[in-house]
Amino acid sequence: MTTPSKADATSSFDRRGFLALGSAVAAAAGINVAGAEQAAAGRIVTPPPGKRILLSCKLGMIPKEQDGRKLSAADRLRMAAEAGFDGVDFDQAGEFTPEQAQEAVRESGVFVHNAINHAHWSQRLTSANEQERAQGCANIEHCIRVSHAAGGSGVLIVVGRGGDGPADVIEERARQEIRKLLPLAAAMGQMILIENVWNQMMYDHDGPPDQSPKQFIDFVDSFQSPWVGMYYDIGNHWKYGRPGDWIRAFGHRCVKLDVKGFSRAQNKFVEITGEDDDLPWDEVRKALDDIHFTGWATAEVGGGNVARLTEVRKQMQKAFGL
Repeated sequence: MTTPSKADATSSFDRRGFLALGSAVAAAAGINVAGAEQAAAGRIVTPPPGKRILLSCKLGMIPKEQDGRKLSAADRLRMAAEAGFDGVDFDQAGEFTPEQAQEAVRESGVFVHNAINHAHWSQRLTSANEQERAQGCANIEHCIRVSHAAGGSGVLIVVGRGGDGPADVIEERARQEIRKLLPLAAAMGQMILIENVWNQMMYDHDGPPDQSPKQFIDFVDSFQSPWVGMYYDIGNHWKYGRPGDWIRAFGHRCVKLDVKGFSRAQNKFVEITGEDDDLPWDEVRKALDDIHFTGWATAEVGGGNVARLTEVRKQMQKAFGL
């Protein structure tokens, strides 16, 4: 039998001692040691380092079936990576448990930075129906847990619909529901990010093309919380205001970006940087530089196979000068 060297013995003792001490401290603190060891043994997935703007697509842009074969969530995430995206926004979070989302990330090795549940259009925080508001709140709670489990940092929400009542009334309804979510969001390190959409809230739907984002800013600031911000959709409100001005006005509130092309001339959504896209991407780039933006930009356009996803990724690179 080979006698271990003094260095080997010391190293072995130090490791055993360290693990024993760590277990003792964890047990004293009431931590599940076995669970912590299992988590440590799991795969940790991170996005590419050193990038100021990271590009992603929505999970919903990736097909659930291809060539007659049903695709798992991990399969779909891998397609995004194959197309050159840095990560994915899990915008079908309502279809998955936190555990399933976490497993898909670990199996695929593809980073998920955000979660969304599109039921926010039907189960709205602005609804006069208390049960609908409660379900909308529960949906966001689920997204917070999914994003946390997947390794993300936020959830996108649509706050409601202008037709649900007077502006001050529905904004207060949404505000009260979001405030209920802040303890969970803070505990799990997840920002609640409001998207500007065509929901006739916080802008004049039939108004001019030079509107200000002030109503969005006032709503975000009313929470006085670092856990509420904007998931600014650049294409959605090009019809109503200049994106460079909006980005500078949002400043630190502009946490993440949704990306699509829009033609004011044709009044419709178009390919990002396509010949019909008259969105001033040069102004967008300048404004992002001005506010020192760093973070995720996510395509929200028609998706498809890897070839189509690759095309979208290249369009985004052109838009942001990457």
